[in-house]
Amino acid sequence: MNKPALGPQIGTHLGKPIYKTVENDGVTYVFDRLAECDSEGCPLDQLAGNEMLLQPGLIYKKVS
Repeated sequence: MNKPALGPQIGTHLGKPIYKTVENDGVTYVFDRLAECDSEGCPLDQLAGNEMLLQPGLIYKKVS
């Protein structure tokens, strides 16, 4: 896996940056929303098939 290309920072969540876009292996994802997480983690059933979860609870949607 290559190091992902990160778009501009649009905010922070739990002290970590939120990037507008993340591109990895030619696939671009755009930040969509924060995941619903608890002390045990972030349930993956809140993701659609075209989404990915990045720590700390950021959901990105595939756009290309």
